[in-house]
This record gives sequence, structure tokens and C-alpha cells, in this order.
Amino acid sequence: MQPAQPPTSGESTAPDGATAAFARYVEPEIQVLLRVARTLTGSTANAEDLVQETLIRAFRAVDRFDGRHPRSWLLTILRRTHLNLLRRKRPDLVEDWASLGDPRPAFGAHRPPGPEEQVLDAIMDEHLVDALRDLDPRFRTVLLLVDVDELSYAETAEALDIPIGTVMSRLSRARSKVRDHIREATTPRRTP
Repeated sequence: MQPAQPPTSGESTAPDGATAAFARYVEPEIQVLLRVARTLTGSTANAEDLVQETLIRAFRAVDRFDGRHPRSWLLTILRRTHLNLLRRKRPDLVEDWASLGDPRPAFGAHRPPGPEEQVLDAIMDEHLVDALRDLDPRFRTVLLLVDVDELSYAETAEALDIPIGTVMSRLSRARSKVRDHIREATTPRRTP
């Protein structure tokens, strides 16, 4: 086998169609994909893995992509990839707990806060952090995607595979719960 030769003058160095389409439609959206993946997974390392898998799938399908709404197309791939990864990680169910004998708590059941959580704790007001932690994950994810990751309602709906009305409803409830939590935590209590 002979090593690849660099192109000589006159040979085309232009990328093929798939590579050009990938550069045009996918590469500008990588930062958005990383932010959304970080929100969905809660971890930078898992988000990078998720985006890498998403980019591989996008590259394989980019020749069939019509070029309309690339962000929505990529968010759909990201969401489906995330769901597939979650299904693979789902633990097996035990039908009879007695068959396990004297089970010990699972290793890692109490995990220390990750680097992002530590940074957020240091930067954000403790009342806001507490309010976000107390939110149902469905509401927290919508709030983070819209208010932190700056996705539109339509993009958030696409990323989570829910109707836009549900996004708006969850966002409204999440914001209301956060406001109530902070108001309650910061209002001085009256002593009788």
C-alpha cells in the first residue's frame, strides 16, 4: 500500500458534498448542541459524548438533509441519541428483592457534587441554587434550555419532543416556583 500523495496542482482540494454540507449546516450549531446536551445530561463529560455521537449521526445523514432548519434537525438527532443512550444505561429490574440477600447501597449512590455544580454553587445565589434543585426535572430542564441556553420555545420543544404549549406552561410554572422559593427564603419571618 502506498502512502497518500498530496494533491498536485490542478487537482481539486474542495471538500466533497457531505463534508461541505456538514461544515455549512452542522459546525455552526456545535456550541448550541453542547449547551443543550449539558442541560440534558447534567455533566460536561456526558454532554461531550452525547454531542460526539450526535455529530457522527449527523455526518452520516447530512447528504439526505434538505438544508431547512438545521438547528431543529440537529436537536432532533441529539434528543433521539440521548434517549437511546439512556435506554442502554437503564439498569435491569429485580423481581424479587429477597433474592439479593442483604444488599448494600450501590457504589456511588451518594455522589459528590461535580465540577459544574461546585462552580454554580460558588457563583449563584444559594437561594437560586436551592430553588433550581427543588424544581421537578421536567420544569428545571425547560427553564435551563430557555433562560440559560437561550433556545427558542420551538427549539426547546424540538429538543424535548414536547408541544410548544407545554414548553410555555412548564416555563411559566418553573419561573413562578423559583420566584416563590426565593421570596419565601428571603422574607424575614415575623415573630409572634
